[in-house]
Amino acid sequence: MQYLHTMVRVSDLDAALHFYCDLLGLKEISRKDSEKGRFTLVFLAAPADEARAREDRAPMVELTWNWDPETYSGGRNFGHLAYRVDDIYALCEHLQANGVAINRPPRDGHMAFVKSPDGISIELLQAGEPQPPREPWASMENTGTW
Repeated sequence: MQYLHTMVRVSDLDAALHFYCDLLGLKEISRKDSEKGRFTLVFLAAPADEARAREDRAPMVELTWNWDPETYSGGRNFGHLAYRVDDIYALCEHLQANGVAINRPPRDGHMAFVKSPDGISIELLQAGEPQPPREPWASMENTGTW
């Protein structure tokens, strides 16, 4: 058995790509538009997985955008996507500076949670050992749900 991808439905493809690619740092691997089905599929991979994703078509996140508007709920019921990151503090600072709420701050230098524009929880995990706790993260409270 091999893990291939996780599909997430998005209501605004541009907003989703801005979040996942421009802010989170994922790379677009492929895209498919279906006129008949009236949807677009965009496959993304973490930078460290890009070569493998291009060769094996895995591991990836599949963004599914249905052209006819739909309302999605239950992002938290989905669970979450998890990514190992090189510097959890730097990424959280970057996300926050771009208007992304840090729902569970990296108080422990190890783990944080944010949400995509469609309410999908994203877990960020520090690569290797946790970084030493530092402000403002160490004393920051949780915001919303994650």
